[in-house]
Amino acid sequence: MPGRCGWCGTDPLYVRYHDEEWGVPVHDEHRLFEMLVLEGAQAGLSWRTILGKRERYREVFAGFDPARVADFGAAEVARLLDDPGVVRNRLKLHGAVKTARAVLDIAEAHGSLDAFLWRFVDGRPIVNHWQHLRQVPTRTPESDAMSKALKKAGATFVGTTICYAFMQAVGMADDHLVTCWRRTGEPPPA
Repeated sequence: MPGRCGWCGTDPLYVRYHDEEWGVPVHDEHRLFEMLVLEGAQAGLSWRTILGKRERYREVFAGFDPARVADFGAAEVARLLDDPGVVRNRLKLHGAVKTARAVLDIAEAHGSLDAFLWRFVDGRPIVNHWQHLRQVPTRTPESDAMSKALKKAGATFVGTTICYAFMQAVGMADDHLVTCWRRTGEPPPA
């Protein structure tokens, strides 16, 4: 019987994320913005930490509506710095606001954030065939190009490694191991 990708272990939050979200193609503007912000917030921290704070992020970041987040000023950022439900890092919080503004500019220039981001993979997921976790890269030419373009647009916390993790999270790169039930289509392990 197939298993899961080893990185998710047995933590229920990780397992649910792996089984229901990771590697599933996302085209919703708010979800794409959410994952950009959360992947940036994760820099230097565990993804488990971010998953545990995601619901609070959704509340305080207006459902990840980039237009609303782009309007955040000093008072909103100051409130967030006092909120233990988010990563209280001044640079990351200001960066999320800058990224929201960049996302609005990107959407205006390219029709949507979705169109802009998915062009880096020619509109369809890159399906890899990894046997072991150690084979999975932390960056690719596609994530390098995405990072460069996002930075040029004014987004922050979008280095190439963060962009590759983002690509995996939103299904631009399918890095489920060949032995994973998500890849095989078999039912998940009990």
